[in-house]
Amino acid sequence: MVAVLSVRVPDDLAERFDSAAAKTGGRSALLHRLVREAAAKAPRGAPTAFPARDAMRLMVRLASADAAYVAAEAAAMALPRAAWVAALVRRHAAGAPRFSRPGELALIATHGEVRRIGVNVNQIARALNTAVLEGRVLDTELSSLDDLRRELRDHMEGLGEAFRGNLAYWAAWS
Repeated sequence: MVAVLSVRVPDDLAERFDSAAAKTGGRSALLHRLVREAAAKAPRGAPTAFPARDAMRLMVRLASADAAYVAAEAAAMALPRAAWVAALVRRHAAGAPRFSRPGELALIATHGEVRRIGVNVNQIARALNTAVLEGRVLDTELSSLDDLRRELRDHMEGLGEAFRGNLAYWAAWS
């Protein structure tokens, strides 16, 4: 019995590999050598089992106009085409939102800002507890607390808008 190994690579990578392989007897010869070298380093015995994936591969044929549309939408969200289609299905099957990588990074940054604000709230609370003069809180601390409250509300509204926008984007595909 002979196993068949298959790998898909971008065209430019295949061209560069073919260029390197031409010096060593061609694509097949270089692949055989790379597989033998990798196998020589592995211990003999039962092959290592890969963990079972909780996923199913699905192939879909699209008209060229539909495929171009999927490609454009996926590129706009910085997602591979398959990830965009999977996100669309996931949104409708489970109601789970999917963010682009830049969107995820923006949400992580916003989360960090909200955490820093929380630290500031704790510091202001401590200051208010120690800045009581004859039963009156200092005006500057009250002003700072009010500014901080507004800033926190703005960040929370921004997070809400991000989630609503994401859900609206995927809902458009109903």
